[in-house]
Order: sequence, then C-alpha cells, then structure tokens
Amino acid sequence: MKGVVVKSTGSWYLVRDGEGKLHRARLRGKFKLKGMKVSNPLAVGDRVEFDVETTGEDTAVIHKIEDRENYIIRKSTHKAEHAHIIAANLDQALLIATLVSPRTSFGFIDRFLVTAEAYGIPTVIVYNKTDLYDEDMQEYQRQIAYLYERIGYKVLGVSAHANEGIDTLKELLHGKTTLFSGHSGVGKSTLINLIVPDLDLKTSEISDFSDKGVHTTTFAEMFEIDPETFIIDTPGIKELGIVDIPKQELGHFFPEMRERLNQCRFNNCSHFNEPGCAVVDAVRKNEIALTRYESYLSMLQGEDNRK
Repeated sequence: MKGVVVKSTGSWYLVRDGEGKLHRARLRGKFKLKGMKVSNPLAVGDRVEFDVETTGEDTAVIHKIEDRENYIIRKSTHKAEHAHIIAANLDQALLIATLVSPRTSFGFIDRFLVTAEAYGIPTVIVYNKTDLYDEDMQEYQRQIAYLYERIGYKVLGVSAHANEGIDTLKELLHGKTTLFSGHSGVGKSTLINLIVPDLDLKTSEISDFSDKGVHTTTFAEMFEIDPETFIIDTPGIKELGIVDIPKQELGHFFPEMRERLNQCRFNNCSHFNEPGCAVVDAVRKNEIALTRYESYLSMLQGEDNRK
C-alpha cells in the first residue's frame, strides 16, 4: 500500500493511505539515507510504501520511502553533526514572524529563506500580531515588507487575535501542501485554529518571563483542510542551523546576490573583502539591504544563529 506520513512521534508514524484511512506504522529495520546524517529518516510529508500487519493490532510496517521532491532541514538540536528534516514534499512554506512578543530577528528569517531557496521551496513571510502595532511599528512593518518584496518574497500582515488577513491566508493555502514554521509563540497554532476551527489545536500563552513562546506543538503534523489542501504544523524553532550549503555557494541562495554573481571580478569571490565585488558595491549603494548582507556574513562565518 502507498501513503503519506501525516505525523511522526519518533519511533511510530501515522500514515494516511489513498482512501484517507490512517495507519499506525513503524519502520522496518534501520533506514540509512544516502549521504545524509539525519536524526529522523522519516518526516511528515514523506510518501511511503507499507504493509498492514496481520497481528490484529491494526499496525503497519513501512518498507520503502519514495524519493523526495524537496524538504526543509535544520541542524539537529539533539545529535551533534546530524540534521533534522522538518517536513518533505512541500508546495510552499509560510514563515510566521512577529515584530513583538516575541520578536523574530532578520537573521532567523534569512536563514529560513536560504534553506528554502536551497531546496526550491517558495516561501511567504507572514507577520502575525499586527493588532499590537502602533503607528511607528506599522511604518516599520511596511519597510520590512518592501525589503523582502523587492527581492521576490511575498509578505503578509495578519492578526489572529483580531481575525484580520485570515481569508487572504486561506486563499494562499488552497490546493497546496504548506509548511507553517517559525519561533514558538508567534501564533502558528492559533492561525491554524482560525483556518480550520474544528482542529482546535492546543495553544498557550506567551511566557512573560522570557518573552519566548512555550512549545505547544510537540511533533510535526499534517492536517487536511480539504482533499487538495494540506497544512503541516511544526514545533516552534528556537534556532535554525544551516545544513549542507558550502560557503562558496551561499550567495546563490540570496536572490539579490545571485543576480550579481557574474559581475564580481573574481569567480570565487566570497563577497567579504575581495576587490571588485559587485555584492559589496551593491550594499554600499543600498541596492542590497544591509540586514540581508549581515545575515549572509553571519552564515558565512558560522556564527550563532539565534540572533
């Protein structure tokens, strides 16, 4: 039988077959993914082949993982030198961000965008909690939107609390498999509750102590909105380490740098301190945003990624 992994709890998986029936399944033996050191061989969104066991317990065994079209990956927080696949076979990703409670940094946004670019996943940046903005913050939000829209990313402002922008969000999701990602506390689960009210996802208040979100989604899970539309809710991410992107290729995943790469004096230009660098020149002319260039340098130098 063939199906799609809709939930992963570590050793057991929930697989939906072609008729929509759910099966509790486990992997047969140890799966090694060629050339990849990952903490999870299977991810939500993976297409698999499985057999239902005849033990009478209504369980199944997964014996094949089909090739992935794409995936979102991060450094594992539990295993050194390993990566963790967040989700696979996506049509798009929504990065839920906030200007306040908690604030999402440019560094985090840019790391997510680079990872998505590397695996060919279109991404929309969704700023939630716009109901908390004063006039200055509204203007700042417009500046951020311009910064990203001029390099090809769609930016939306929504408010789960005030139910603003939710219809636009629904239109964006229709007919696609979409990953919802972001820091804890940015309101992913609250937004999903509004989009699909009968799911009633567990949501939690922001911790006043640290102004960081409290993890409410423990495992990634795929939900069906209608037969053609699926969303994947993921645990809140504190940090997003870049995986398997060679330093000399990093600039390829910044659209505004990519279009200038053949204009540098040297083919192997790292866009740091080489003479005749078209990227550095564009930063000086404000054609490339300084925040984006700082994010690039931070990734290039392997600095702490929580900033």
